[in-house]
Amino acid sequence: MISNTFTIIKPEILERQLEGEVIDAIIKGGFKIIALKKTKFSDEQAKRFYSIHTDKPFFDGLIKYITSGPVYVAILEKTDAVNSFRKLIGATNPAQAESGTIRARFGTNIEQNAIHGSDSDENAIIEGNFFFSQFDRH
Repeated sequence: MISNTFTIIKPEILERQLEGEVIDAIIKGGFKIIALKKTKFSDEQAKRFYSIHTDKPFFDGLIKYITSGPVYVAILEKTDAVNSFRKLIGATNPAQAESGTIRARFGTNIEQNAIHGSDSDENAIIEGNFFFSQFDRH
């Protein structure tokens, strides 16, 4: 079944000018880009977006990192989009990501792992709505 997922191409990718290669990998992975925009998280936005991690020890570092530069946010479409995209991007830690995945190719470390992908259909809608007006999957 065709569905949607949400992604963030993270600041270090833009800093290293690799966003075109990452977007190309997404398209070659069979995803259709439904919405795409360049933006920059404010501290307040980042704290709201990552509020699920507020009590975690890495929260402050995550906020500092995600607000350190511009990002691309996108809504993607494909059959079983969430699971398909998580396979394409690889494990959170690039050192443990399968060869050829986006994180294995472009991630620097567990903190700067190149890209975010929604972990469920429900979160894809919530995260998409955070950046795009009332997005809803098909």
